[in-house]
Amino acid sequence: MKLPNRLLQVVVGGIVVIGTGIYVTNDLASAASENIKIPKLSPVAGWGKVAYDKSCASCHGKNGTGTKTGPPLIHNIYNPGHHDDGSFFRAAKNGVPQHHWPFGDMPPRPELTNGQISAIVKYIRELQQANGIVYKKHVM
Repeated sequence: MKLPNRLLQVVVGGIVVIGTGIYVTNDLASAASENIKIPKLSPVAGWGKVAYDKSCASCHGKNGTGTKTGPPLIHNIYNPGHHDDGSFFRAAKNGVPQHHWPFGDMPPRPELTNGQISAIVKYIRELQQANGIVYKKHVM
């Protein structure tokens, strides 16, 4: 079966875009892991790091730098003006459909308590602030 030229162009173009997105995302994650600043953490953020390392790092990377299976959280897209703290709670409690990155849906993390999620958010926010990621009003 021969595909019409326009359909073939769309299919090939889609494959190129997806491949490029994965390459760029992986490149960003490795660059971020090399350049991230680790601040002296508050006690709550230190507890959050322990919970993060156990439940989040396998996908979101050491210190939130991302992996091949999950996006970096130390990225401006997750600044508090675009993804407030409640966004992190909802993602951990309910999961979240893929929307910014080509990694697929995030499953819920039922093993995390509200206290652990709160501490994880504190840890992520302290890492973000140390790396210049601060509140920016989200505009669509």
